[in-house]
Formats: sequence, C-alpha cells, structure tokens
Amino acid sequence: MATRKLVVMPVYEDVEASTRLFRELARTQGADTYIVAVDDGSVRQPLDVAAIAAAGLDGVVVRLRRNVGHQRAIAIGLSYVVEHFGDDAMVIVMDSDGEDTPESITELVAGLSSPDIDVVVGARKSRVESVKFKVFYVVYKTLFSLLSGRKISFGNFMAAKMPAVRRLASMQELWTHVAACVLGSKLRVQSCSLDRGPRYAGKSKMNFVGLALHGFRALMVFAEDVLVRVGIACTLVAALSVVGGITAMVLKTLGFATPGWFSLAFGILLLVFLQTAALTLIILMLSGMMRGGGVLSPSGYREFVAEVLYARER
Repeated sequence: MATRKLVVMPVYEDVEASTRLFRELARTQGADTYIVAVDDGSVRQPLDVAAIAAAGLDGVVVRLRRNVGHQRAIAIGLSYVVEHFGDDAMVIVMDSDGEDTPESITELVAGLSSPDIDVVVGARKSRVESVKFKVFYVVYKTLFSLLSGRKISFGNFMAAKMPAVRRLASMQELWTHVAACVLGSKLRVQSCSLDRGPRYAGKSKMNFVGLALHGFRALMVFAEDVLVRVGIACTLVAALSVVGGITAMVLKTLGFATPGWFSLAFGILLLVFLQTAALTLIILMLSGMMRGGGVLSPSGYREFVAEVLYARER
C-alpha cells in the first residue's frame, strides 16, 4: 500500500484560501504530504512557493503560461505527478478554497486500502451552496443521466493509486472533464459520502455560465453515447411524424378533416420529418468523427508550463 500523499490542486487568484489550506493539510495529514499546486495563470495574486514551505510542507508550484481553466489545470498537475513520481505514492485531487476539507482526505485514502479499489471519489452529503446552484445541480445530474446513460454524483475531490492516475493521464478526456473521465476510464471506483465545507476566504469565481459550460463538458466526454441517444430520439420523432401524416391523409380521404386543417397539419408534420431526418444524418456523421480522437503526448503538458518553483521543507 502506498504511503506518501501527493495533493494536486489548481489555484487561481486565491492565495489567502490556498495558504490556509496548506497549513490545514500539514496539521491534519502530516508534514510528509507533498503539494503540487498548479497556478492557473494568476495575475493579481500569483501563488508564492514560500506559502508551502511556511506551512512546513514540501512541494512545487507549477506556474502556467496562461489561464487554461480548472479542469485542464488538474490534468496538468496529474501529468506532472505521473512524470516525476513512482508507484509508491497515492494522489489526492482537491480544490484549493477549503470546500474540499483536509479532514476528509483520511476517509478517502482509507478506501484505497482495498486491492479491488483504484479510485475513491467524494460524493457530497451536504452543500454550502445557494438554492439556485442546488436546483441547477439536480437538473444537470438528470440531463447527464438521460443523455449519457450514466450517473454522476461527484466532482474533482478524489484519491487514487498511482497506476490509476497513469491511466487517467493517458486519456484525452481528462483535459475536458475530470469526473467524467474517471467514469469513462473503467477503473474500479468507490464512492465516499463527505460534507462540503465553506470557503476559507474570498468568493467563488464560478458563475452560472461557467457551471453550465462545466456540465456540457461532462457530456462531451461521452459524446458518442449522447449523439446516439439523440439520434434515436430524432428517428422516433421522424417516424411519429410519418404516422401522423398518414393519419391526416386518411382523415382527409374519409372526409373528417375541416377546410384548411389537412394542409396545416400535413405541412407541420412534413417539416418536423425533414428537420429530424436531417438532424439524424448530422448526428450519425458526428458520431463517426468522434471515433477518430487524437492521442496526447505524455509530456504534452509542458507546453503550458512557464516555470516550476520548488519548496523545501523547513
């Protein structure tokens, strides 16, 4: 069983919260915890590696050339870990704002003691969020389940064995949506119910548009499944429009249709048929194109890295 803990976290303009998190990690997880903080192109508050050393921890700050977004920052951090560490470690992915509580890491890591578990993910028991966010989250999970055929109830907070991290880092889907990539990786995943804590400082930079985009990116990971399901639905609608058109013609022939009714009904049904048929063909073409996904270079993440700053434990 791996013993060294590598904590990967994206940080964007959030020095105060991340600095407190480093201290809490040292207090709850011990001084042997190694931090891989990915500074996602911060301009106003770039993360100083001294904050890690001041907490009594060892680690690095991977400073990016530009802002690439939360999910890509995590992908870069995991790629860095895979390149620089062996299998004698476990990897924890968490946010830097304190909402993923350091105390919960112990519960996540405990699940990795089983040889039949590769990844332990944190499912939320309670959330310190607005009603608007909670409603959106329920809608998002429902749509995700309908369109992809899978259930998603966790975010980025997770612990994984190094072989599992290597598998994830080799998947191009990791750069799109971390949680959805874990679902599609075929790894053995265990869920752990955890409470979500409040932010240590500042306000979340994620707005409603960003949340919606994050949800769509999860669906992009399962684009083929989504396209096929939408295509089947379009085919059914087209078939129903044909049946409706035939029914309208029969009623017209038998004299049950009022003046103008047949032309209106048949025209609408014909339009529905043509639109759904065209959409079905487009979906089939896109589904074929999705099979030709590219392959990432193992060291491709370096193109985004401006510099790597090292902390030394005091």
